[in-house]
Amino acid sequence: ASLARDQFDNLEKHTHWGIEFVEKYTKFVKERSEIEISYAKQIRNLSKKYQPKKNSREEDEYKYTSCRAFLMTLNELNDYAGQHEVMAEDLTTHIICELTRYIQELKAERKSHFHDGRRAQQHIENSWKQLESSKRRFERDCKEADRAQQYFDKIDADINVTKADVEKARHQAQMKHQVAEDSKNEYLTFLQKFNKEQNAHYHTLIPHIFQKLQEMEEKRIERVGESMKTYAEVDRKVLPIVGKCLDGMTKAAESIEPKMDTKHVVESYKSGFEPPGDVEVEDYSLSMRRTVSESSYLNSQGESKPSRSNSRGKLWPFIKRNKLMSLLASPRQPPPPPPTSPSPAAVHNGPQSPQQPSEPLSHRLNEFMTSKHKMQCLRSLKRGGSGPEDCSHLPPEQRRKKLQAKINDINKEIQKEMDQRDALSKMKDVYVKNPHMGDANSVDPRLEEICQNTDKLQLDARKYEAWLVEVETRLAEKSDKHRPPSGLYNSQTTTTVNNNCVHVNRESPDGSYTEDHSTEHHLKSRSTDFDDDFDYEDPLPTIGTCKSLYPFEGQNEGTISMTEGELLYVIEEDKGDGWTRVRRNEDEEGYVPTSYIKVFFDTNAKGAMTYI
Repeated sequence: ASLARDQFDNLEKHTHWGIEFVEKYTKFVKERSEIEISYAKQIRNLSKKYQPKKNSREEDEYKYTSCRAFLMTLNELNDYAGQHEVMAEDLTTHIICELTRYIQELKAERKSHFHDGRRAQQHIENSWKQLESSKRRFERDCKEADRAQQYFDKIDADINVTKADVEKARHQAQMKHQVAEDSKNEYLTFLQKFNKEQNAHYHTLIPHIFQKLQEMEEKRIERVGESMKTYAEVDRKVLPIVGKCLDGMTKAAESIEPKMDTKHVVESYKSGFEPPGDVEVEDYSLSMRRTVSESSYLNSQGESKPSRSNSRGKLWPFIKRNKLMSLLASPRQPPPPPPTSPSPAAVHNGPQSPQQPSEPLSHRLNEFMTSKHKMQCLRSLKRGGSGPEDCSHLPPEQRRKKLQAKINDINKEIQKEMDQRDALSKMKDVYVKNPHMGDANSVDPRLEEICQNTDKLQLDARKYEAWLVEVETRLAEKSDKHRPPSGLYNSQTTTTVNNNCVHVNRESPDGSYTEDHSTEHHLKSRSTDFDDDFDYEDPLPTIGTCKSLYPFEGQNEGTISMTEGELLYVIEEDKGDGWTRVRRNEDEEGYVPTSYIKVFFDTNAKGAMTYI
């Protein structure tokens, strides 16, 4: 009985493990299906993201064969994503649903077989108990009959005992012998019954139950094998259509014609200018005045003025006027501090650049490219994060955004490490409860490594948070230090935002970047001959309005004058340098000191971008 009980325990553990294995495989297929659905969704979103927008500039790009080939590739990629959705659907229908239903049936069948086994085991144990009980009773009755016989023999040999006592002892001994005989017959009956039931138990009932369990296990293993085969067939089923999608992408790539594309470029951007003639000799020894040949480049440009409407934007097709002039004309010196009196009409607007004669365009471009602080900002933005760890090479607002982004990334890494730690802790608990599944101590090194990584990431997060608090504090101090007197114009219905900035010295308070005043030159506006060589972009959208608190003469290049109480449109907010870009009308726009105005941002406006 003990042997059968042990075998039932082992079979119960094994069949339970078999069901868990089917559940694990079902979970694996389910996660694979979810991955396919997620992958298909991401592929579709990617294809949609790069599809040309209607009524946009991108539609003009599809006159080139390379762009049309890219569009064909996106369409084929969309069909490719559809095949992954088909895979996910087939996996769910033919494997996940079928195995889930089979697991329920398997659990019910296993429960029935073990119930029959436990009932047979209980019955044979009860028979054994009855046999043991009759055996002990037979043994006890035999001992009592033997004692009664010995007592009778003793009494019968004693001459002093009366005959009545002897007869009584004889009767008692005979009665005990009869009881012992009855117990013996009962014991033999139970023994015969137990042997018969035991024979049936070990040769009929238990082998039958074991056979049923074996058939159940074989069926389970066969079902898992069929599911694995179906898993491969689902993948193989979509391969022909996936191959057609890839063939379509190859065909699209082969349809690209470089010569036709370059021909379109030539037709789109050819200027039609005649090459300049030879430069004649300039004799400085006669009048010390430069005599320019009529066939020089300047005259050739002047002669082409009547056809400028046809050639606008052809000479410099890679530069837009608004982008270039906004950089060349923006004020490069710190803004003047706000005056102490409410109406500083007589206060001069800070140091002015000396008047300089008109310079060639190449000199101005060289001056811009050698400007120290702007090139530092341009390089730092282009590098996208290289530089000091605290991002002190960036302007204040850019530094704040960069630090916030780093903190967000670190928090994501911390969350990922914590998820891994939780998963490993659960795995360790499973190993502790089920040692045959794995060694619980093997998880400890990885848990220790994750704890160390988490501590390091938390230290980094605190470090970046400290830098972020420092930047935000200084921005707030700059905003509060030069705030205009309170009580003025506080009856506005829209939301007011005061973007005031302190005077920027050679090194800004937060150490972001420096200004080299030794290289400052305020550029004068160029002639209309230069401006007409560029296409005008649409004006920047307005992001709000502002009201001037003090008059401003706007004598520096790139600035605009304003009177006290004048309303202007805001088209570009303060980027940390103390200047705000405003517009008076369609033709007049420029920079004014942020501390001289009170800004009312339009909460529905998307804002203007600074093109650098």
